[in-house]
Order: sequence, then structure tokens, then C-alpha cells
Amino acid sequence: MTIANPLADLITEKGILLADGATGTNLFATGLEAGEAPELWNEAQPDKIIALHQGFVDAGADIILTNSFGGTRHRLKLHHAQDRVFDLNKAAAELARSVADKAGRKVIVAGSVGPTGELLVPLGALTEEEAVTAFTEQLEGLKAGGVDVAWIETMSAPGEIRAAAEAAVKVGLPYVYTGSFDTAGKTMMGLPPKEIHGVVDGLAERPVAVGANCGVGASDILASLLDMTAADPSATIIVKGNCGIPEFRGAEIFYSGTPELMSDYTRLAINGGAKIIGGCCGTSFEHLAAMRKALDGHKQGARPTVEEIIEIIGPMRNKLAAHADDMPKRERRGRRG
Repeated sequence: MTIANPLADLITEKGILLADGATGTNLFATGLEAGEAPELWNEAQPDKIIALHQGFVDAGADIILTNSFGGTRHRLKLHHAQDRVFDLNKAAAELARSVADKAGRKVIVAGSVGPTGELLVPLGALTEEEAVTAFTEQLEGLKAGGVDVAWIETMSAPGEIRAAAEAAVKVGLPYVYTGSFDTAGKTMMGLPPKEIHGVVDGLAERPVAVGANCGVGASDILASLLDMTAADPSATIIVKGNCGIPEFRGAEIFYSGTPELMSDYTRLAINGGAKIIGGCCGTSFEHLAAMRKALDGHKQGARPTVEEIIEIIGPMRNKLAAHADDMPKRERRGRRG
């Protein structure tokens, strides 16, 4: 039996959907400490998680992501919470669901599923079967809490994407997946944007959308968008880019993006063929409200070139994937937002 696609009807109705912004950045602003697991706040600080979701819904988000990015047992064991996977993920979904259900309009709750933090065999010790088991455990909690779709994000390894997708199919959830093209225009494990579509070939269910999130900057993710839409013009593509460029100021990270820049990013993403647009690290409620305004007021324009993107948004931080085969890979990125 084919799993229903909750995104398709809303895209048919609205044309383009706005996903939410940063989780981590906004929770740090409300007291989350560096190294602390945001997922623990689903039980310890539920009011702050509700306020996060409410802020994005008030800013105009059509899709809100649960506070469950690090919700596998492999990430939670770092905080001695590996035996609370189901409960923490269920709580994450219930908090987001409570906000979505009182929005007065359709808001989709997406169950955020990030990397395990482990490397799969043969580069590491995690087998594909173990990865599927871990993601299934997480997704069972998210499904019990009422998510509409599994949102597999910030991925680097094709095998890990496939394992999470297999788990989504196993628990009966539609799913999307996004890669982080942060290493010379590819993911850390060498996947280029144009190959994102074929990662789960052969599974019983196809993704309802694919795309890119996080990475390094808005110009880079828009260049990845052009590659993805060129490779499959019929696919539903997601871009959820960082709010400008991350910059260290002392020990803290700041993001250079203004509401105006994120508005330009939104318009370019629409023209580039994205159907779901959101923000990742550094994206505040104010940024998202500007993106909503840009989306609602935009008239479809010509497909941009990379040169036009750079002229409007600013320089790229990475070489394009097509010219980066000889670039070195770097260490895996951490947490979304």
C-alpha cells in the first residue's frame, strides 16, 4: 500500500511551502548550554519548545520540525539517555503537534531525524542493519506523537540516508531527506547534489521530497538547488539554508544573514525551482517572517545562474561540486541549527 503524501496537497493548494528556521540557535538564546542535548528539553523545558514552534508558526511557517534532530540512541547515549528514545521523540512530536493543531490553518509536523554521529561499515563500526534499527526506534516515537512526515536531514552518507528511509517505510511514514553539501560542493562523504535523487532507488516507497539543508551559506545551497533541479525537474526539492555565513566572534558563532538577505534567498530559491524553502542555522523568527513576506509577494522569475546568485547573495564558500573532485573531505558536521 502506498503511503500518503501530506506535502503534496498543501503544495497543490499553496504552490510553495515555507519550512521553519533554526532549532539550536534559538534554543541557545533561551538558555540551552553548549553540549546540552536539546531533546532533553522536550521533557525538562516543554514550554520553551512550544514557544519555539509557536514563534515559527506565527512567522508563517507551513512546516515545523520536531526537536528531535539528535534523537537516536547513538546521540542520546552521549547524555546517558539512550533508554529514553521513544519517550523523548514522542514528546517532541506531541509538543509540535499541539502548536500545529491550534494554528487555524494547515501546518505540517515533520519529525526531524539527524545523523547518528557514527560512521557506517566499512569506514566505521555501524552496520546498515543497526542503523535501520536505531532510526526505526526513533521514528516509532515520532509517529506515536503524531508527526505527519519523517524529515531526514543534514545527512552526509548515502548509506545512512537509505537506512533512515528504510526505517520510515518500515514504520509507515512518508519521508523526505536532505543532504548537507558542505565539503567542496558535496557532502562530507562525497555525494554531489545531482545524485541526491537516486540514493534510495529500490526501496518500496520513494521520498515525497529531497533536497539540501545546512551547509555553509545561502549562495552555496542555491547553487546545489540548481544542480538538483537540473538533474530531475519533476522532483519536489527542499532548500533549508543557513542564515548567511557562520562567523566566529570570540567563542560564539554568529550568522551574517539579514532579513533582507533571507528574502533575496527565498526569491532566488523559488526561481530556481524549490517547492519547500526554509532556514537552518541562525534563522530567527524575524528572518522567517521576512521570508514569508518575500514568498507571498513574489512573482515567478527566470531561473537564476550561479553568477546571478553570487551577485545578489554574495560569494560562495565552496567550489561547485562539478569542479571539486580533487578537494579533501573534512570532518562530519554536528547539530542542525
